[in-house]
Amino acid sequence: MEKRTLGSGGLEVSALGFGCMGMSQSFGPNPGGRGQMMKLLRDAVDLGVTLFDTAEVYGPHVNEELVGEALAPVRDQVVIATKFGFAFDDQGRQTGLSSRPDHIRQAVDGSLRRLRTEWIDLLYQHRVDPQVPIEDVAGAVGELVEAGKVRYFGMSEAGARTIRRAHAVYPVTALQSEYSLFWREPEEEIIGVLEELGIGLVPFSPLGRGFLTGRIDQATEFGAGDIRANLPRFTAEARAANQAVVDLLDRIAQDKKATPAQIALAWLLAQRPWIVPIPGTRRLERLEENLGALQVQLSTDDLAAIDTAAAEITVVGARYPEAMQRMIDR
Repeated sequence: MEKRTLGSGGLEVSALGFGCMGMSQSFGPNPGGRGQMMKLLRDAVDLGVTLFDTAEVYGPHVNEELVGEALAPVRDQVVIATKFGFAFDDQGRQTGLSSRPDHIRQAVDGSLRRLRTEWIDLLYQHRVDPQVPIEDVAGAVGELVEAGKVRYFGMSEAGARTIRRAHAVYPVTALQSEYSLFWREPEEEIIGVLEELGIGLVPFSPLGRGFLTGRIDQATEFGAGDIRANLPRFTAEARAANQAVVDLLDRIAQDKKATPAQIALAWLLAQRPWIVPIPGTRRLERLEENLGALQVQLSTDDLAAIDTAAAEITVVGARYPEAMQRMIDR
């Protein structure tokens, strides 16, 4: 397995990580069940994956429990990333953002318990809390590092100015944000800032929530509990318009004897050596397909051709509803 380094502190991980969220939420009922998901996580380790991404809000809480139990026997071989940043009521329901230092400490203790570990390798602020200065957040995470509970600090969906302010207080190792041929906003400013500061990028939804695999079209119906049913980018009209992106990937894939998903991941990997995508799946064959992207070689001419063709395509639809979009720091 190819390895990559996130940040200037030397956090080495597999070139492709594993996004675990979908095992517990967002894409409808999981037909495989908990036992099958635990086996899949262990299969991923056997295949060389070392970076596993979860969060306290996934489930909520149950995803951390799943990841913790599955990876406990191989804890020293893997890098576990989780996230804080949301408040919950007594019934465990999410009630909004919270990154107060005392809340961060409580969240980390809960995550450590659920993950069955003595330390969190990479701790992200899940969403920037406008009510708490980012300097206070970075300072609190730095104290957790000193206490041995956390090893590296990350941020998620943070804007350039916020990243700079946090990094000035405590080194940011990685930024997690959506990035793919389906969503290229980080190229406008974020990637340049990360390169300047020596911060890694961990793209979530690198396959456009499944759209870039070519297995979703205008006729696809999303079941109960599938977040895509409520995303503007996934209306039937938007899917029909956005099919051009998949068609582009398919043309390249046929030439490379690969799949559209593998081309989408190979394109991301080719952008910078410090980019580590975290595609998620609930099926072993898809995990193996994703890892096959590491064998796909895109030349400079290939990348230029993809960029030229992609520049002619306008992706239709916002990626989030307005209420979710307001939580993103830009």
